[in-house]
Amino acid sequence: MSIYKHLLVPLDGSPTADRGLQEAIRLAGDLDSKLRLLHVIDDFPMLAEISTISSFEAGLQKVREYGESVLSRALAQATAADVDAETVLREVTQGRIADVVTDEAAKASCDLIVMGTHGRRGLSRLALGSDADRVARSSPVPVLLVRGASAS
Repeated sequence: MSIYKHLLVPLDGSPTADRGLQEAIRLAGDLDSKLRLLHVIDDFPMLAEISTISSFEAGLQKVREYGESVLSRALAQATAADVDAETVLREVTQGRIADVVTDEAAKASCDLIVMGTHGRRGLSRLALGSDADRVARSSPVPVLLVRGASAS
């Protein structure tokens, strides 16, 4: 019996996140595990600053639709690989994406977080920050970071 029965997979629609998804699907298939596919909407501050109330609502709806599309595509990939999966769309108005990811892992009793990372080092990592790095440092469960194809 595997200790990794419930894998959390944060997704943002990027090729790097997709590499994490592919690895999570492979692992889940091998381990007979379930995937929890997570997309976090965090564009509220930007939308609020540049929008009127009506354009804020329209922008927020587009962001939600994008998140639902990301999750739908990921669910289709998992289903095609005969892997059990569920989707979660979370919205955050304050805080960091990494906090939402680690909170979701704890809340859903996940055993492992599988996520893509750009694999940046040095100044580029410091300048851009890294949600994956923050998740790895604060996660209540093990984290598998999958490097993107162009990681250096």
